[in-house]
Amino acid sequence: MLETAAVGFGAGVVSTALMSILQLPFWRRWSVVGVLEWHENVCIAARVFNRRPEEMLAHSFLFHFLNGGLASMFYALAVHGLGFLKWLDVWVLGVLFGLFLWIATLAPIHKPITGVSITRHPLGPWPAAVSILLHIVYGLSTAYVAELAL
Repeated sequence: MLETAAVGFGAGVVSTALMSILQLPFWRRWSVVGVLEWHENVCIAARVFNRRPEEMLAHSFLFHFLNGGLASMFYALAVHGLGFLKWLDVWVLGVLFGLFLWIATLAPIHKPITGVSITRHPLGPWPAAVSILLHIVYGLSTAYVAELAL
């Protein structure tokens, strides 16, 4: 079980790195407000370190990678512990995991953390669409890395 948790965490770190690289062009175009996950983590880091959000982008990646690693750790434990999930194709598991994360974790907490509504975002629907798509990429990456390692 400990090995499964460690593999899951590692898969999450790899997947978060991939997701972060893919988010760079959107950050350049829209700033941190347009990359929903980064915006949340910047706001969290600002509160934790009692600093201005503008100063916290580099620090916020600690939370970004920690969140990504922990989420994937629970993914690996769930797939390993719940035998029926192993019957599903890795593509299906990855897409479902990415969508689940977005719906269960990002969507309900974004406005309380950042003060910016996802549904009435100043940049329109694009940040949410990009976030959903990249959570699917994250989920697929996690599913494949965990599958290869376990």
